[in-house]
Formats: sequence, structure tokens, C-alpha cells
Amino acid sequence: MALKLRLARAGSKKRPYYHIVVADVRSPRDGRFIEQVGSWNPMLPKDGEAPRIKLDEERVKHWLEMGAQPTDRVLRFLDQAGLAKRPARQNPKKALPGKKAQERIEEQRMKEEEARQAAAEAAAAEAPAEEAPAEAETTE
Repeated sequence: MALKLRLARAGSKKRPYYHIVVADVRSPRDGRFIEQVGSWNPMLPKDGEAPRIKLDEERVKHWLEMGAQPTDRVLRFLDQAGLAKRPARQNPKKALPGKKAQERIEEQRMKEEEARQAAAEAAAAEAPAEEAPAEAETTE
């Protein structure tokens, strides 16, 4: 039987509260679980006096030894508590805009480049006209 350490939602509408449970991977999120090993109250402030996360460390260690795999969010909690190591993730593409936005940016860049070229050509066309009278004045 594959086991997961995961969150089971409790609490009322717009007031979430989560139980950290050990459950079979096939059971529903808020359905049957084997054991409750902690809780998380995201409504509490991060730096308040009451702890947001409560864990039964002994039972968590037991289930990790039994082969239970924590979900990403639970693994964050276990890493903070020093019970498991969460590897650092790198996703350099996460901050990039979407495909359509990149196309719009490229289109805007092309328009700006064309405007610069047109301005440079206009400046180049005006420059020889200004230089010709200046040369005539120096030869006199």
C-alpha cells in the first residue's frame, strides 16, 4: 500500500484549516486516512505567538521510515521542523511571460527598432544638407 503524508482540509468556507494526515494515495483528499500527525492553520500570522504548524514528530518519523512520501507542502513543513530535507528547486522559465506576451513584446521591440532606424535615416538625410552650407562658409 502506497502511503502519503498530505493535507486534509477542514474548517469552514474561506476559513481554511488543514490536518496533516497519513493516507493511502487512492483515498480522497478529505476522505479516509490512517492517522492524523499534525495540523496547519494558515489563518494565523507567520510571526505570531501561536504556532501555525503543529507536528507529532515521533509519529512523522515513524511513517517516513515506513515509506510514506510527503507531498510538496508537507515536505516544506518537515524541512522547517528538521525532519526531512527538501531539495532546492530551480525553474528559470517560471518568471518568463507566456507565449502570447512574448510575441507582443517581440512585436513592440521590432516597432521600436524600425522607429529608431527611420529616425536615424531622417537624421542622416538632414545632416548632409546642413553640412553643405557650412563647407561653403569655410571656403570663402
